[in-house]
Amino acid sequence: MAPLSPLQRARLEKGRRGFAGGSFSVKTAALLFFLSVPVLFPSFKTVDLAMKIMLFGVLVASFDILLGYTGILSFGHGMFFGIGAYCVALLGGKYGAPSYLNLALGLLLGGVVAAALALLISFLSLRVKAIFFAMVTLAIAELAMVLAIKLSGFSGGEDGISMSMPGMLAVSFTVGKVFGFEVTGRIVTYYLLLIACAGLFASMLRFIHSPLGHVLEAIRDNVQRADALGYKTFIFQGISITFGCIVASLAGGLYAMWVGYVNPESCLSVSTIMLDILFMVIIGGMGTLYGGILGAAFVLVAQTFLPDLQHLAARFFPHAPLLHNVLDRWLLLFGILFILVVIFFPKGILGTIRERWA
Repeated sequence: MAPLSPLQRARLEKGRRGFAGGSFSVKTAALLFFLSVPVLFPSFKTVDLAMKIMLFGVLVASFDILLGYTGILSFGHGMFFGIGAYCVALLGGKYGAPSYLNLALGLLLGGVVAAALALLISFLSLRVKAIFFAMVTLAIAELAMVLAIKLSGFSGGEDGISMSMPGMLAVSFTVGKVFGFEVTGRIVTYYLLLIACAGLFASMLRFIHSPLGHVLEAIRDNVQRADALGYKTFIFQGISITFGCIVASLAGGLYAMWVGYVNPESCLSVSTIMLDILFMVIIGGMGTLYGGILGAAFVLVAQTFLPDLQHLAARFFPHAPLLHNVLDRWLLLFGILFILVVIFFPKGILGTIRERWA
């Protein structure tokens, strides 16, 4: 048997440390937390928040493959999230009966459309550099938004498309209590989508830790040097964009299955979806992948609970109108929190923690 190369030995040692370090324990604890949310916090608001954190964590991680690992800034990534959501909603709601087959076909169709469009955008737009590529993707994303609104006969327009889930995934499904825990269609859907999100995240981890992922990091750090080493950077960048967009499309399809409703504003809007993605990746940390979950948790928790502060202030401080006025503008508080995160965590929460730990 041939002796291992220094690179192979380093990878084996890294794998052994991965299961023994504190990082593995934190990841395991986070997974156990998401698994136990329906049991520990059975309210609809909490379960819905946990599921959206996972879905947007996958979406932000797929964007981080482009931005953090390949150095490509795209303002059209949210469009692929909307494509996946619409494909599932069209086949599972408007043009097909709710069935497991239609849901699977919707996810597959979303992935195929996303791959084809990502390859087309890569071929046409990667020749332009930096901010110009971002502007091209922004224009395409705005075009998709306009088409979704104007083609109301096909897409439902601004009214969107409602869909229901089949069989065990239906809201009305229930098997009663199991070990004192109410098992409903919503809970079954939660765990099914959680497994799907974990699978997508594992595929992204495998992607970035592969030799292909290391080439992408080399392209991010120095495109000219990667070219000089013989790598066809155009092809590698196209692969990165295509893979990230397919994952974003699948995340959008899972989102449609969870929410049961899609419209242009909630799935395709640059000013909502894409802006939230940028916030999340900056807060979590670029080039970290797991930072996407932290960023999604920060933004979604803030959006969910900051508006409730006004009601708490009115209850406990009824004679403080100035406080009521401040808390009524919860976006101001969110902006302050975002500024503080950028100041104290300049590389994102996870990126700064890793740097200081090292």
